Amino acid sequence: MRTVLTTLGIGIGVATLLAIVGIIQGLNTSFDKQLATLGANTIYVSKFPWVIKGNWWVFRNRKNLTLEQVAQLRQQADFITAISPAVLRSSDVAHGASQVSNVRVNGVWSDYLTIGNYEVVSGRFLTRADEEVNRPVTVLGADVAATLFPSISPLGQTVRIDGKPFQVVGTLGRKGKVVSENMDMAVYMPFKTFNSSFGKGRPMQIAIAVADAGRIQQAEDQLVGILRRVRATPPGAPDDFSLNRPDTLAATYEQLTGALYAVATGVGLITLLVGGIGIMNIMLVSVRERTREIGVRRALGARQRTIVIQFLLEASSVSAVGGLLGTTVGLGTAKLVSLVTPLAADVRPSTVLGGVAFAALVGLLFGIWPAARAARLDPVEALRYE
Repeated sequence: MRTVLTTLGIGIGVATLLAIVGIIQGLNTSFDKQLATLGANTIYVSKFPWVIKGNWWVFRNRKNLTLEQVAQLRQQADFITAISPAVLRSSDVAHGASQVSNVRVNGVWSDYLTIGNYEVVSGRFLTRADEEVNRPVTVLGADVAATLFPSISPLGQTVRIDGKPFQVVGTLGRKGKVVSENMDMAVYMPFKTFNSSFGKGRPMQIAIAVADAGRIQQAEDQLVGILRRVRATPPGAPDDFSLNRPDTLAATYEQLTGALYAVATGVGLITLLVGGIGIMNIMLVSVRERTREIGVRRALGARQRTIVIQFLLEASSVSAVGGLLGTTVGLGTAKLVSLVTPLAADVRPSTVLGGVAFAALVGLLFGIWPAARAARLDPVEALRYE
């Protein structure tokens, strides 16, 4: 019974650790996939940083970006392969009796297709001609198209965005969510059409694709110099714009998950410590109960090293069995959480092996004292023990 309870304690510790780590690893994998949809070679220039630290009003009071600045970047930057201004609003999109609310309406140039790494599944994307003649056309995200046109092709159909008619010229492939934003619940229209339909007062950001992801830091340094010059930023003054990249979000996310890792590790280590103390206690009791057996073995020629190895193997075996049971429960818990909740789970083989190995190591460490105590028993006194 003592062994079973100790094994259970080790198992609970390993199960807790693996369940939490599995969920965190799943979230990390999911987040990495989401960021990959933004592209490793993209930069987004805006008034606000994606992660705001400090006084929000400092960013709010910055000057808006302008189309002239977009033109200057296109002319002067060496690393840019595609550039587009982008404005955004939330609107209702309707077709006939069907309507979708809170759709992200984007005003962009044709280059935005390349920058955002989008795939056109039917029709076409926006063109420069659409922008130049201010055509009332739009491209639908996957969820918008599926909701408004479940059984017919949306191409050539007319949708109403806040009551204004737009002709559908294309639909996009699925992108999924990026940081809780559904990228498929969106529509795209020419930048000039957006401004003429909904006004020009909204802040604009500039989306940029860089030719080589390995030179993105050089591109960023060049962009800073150009923007400071065209925006007349005084020497010594801080930048009055923000350069946002997907890895900025990744760094912030790693800080958050790092805290979760620390908590999970702490909980697991405390539980394993309790289990290790339990192993040490049952092994000490086992040494006392098996004193005569130890004396007989020593009298028949067993060395101290043999006794030490015997008790260490017993301690590590108890701990490893607990680790194996805990691994099974932890994996099952992580998968169950991923099935019944939005949280993802992704336990890697190295994590499983690490959990079992660490549990066995706990048994070895806490079995050293009982093993050494058993090995140091005097054979004559041990044989007399009743």
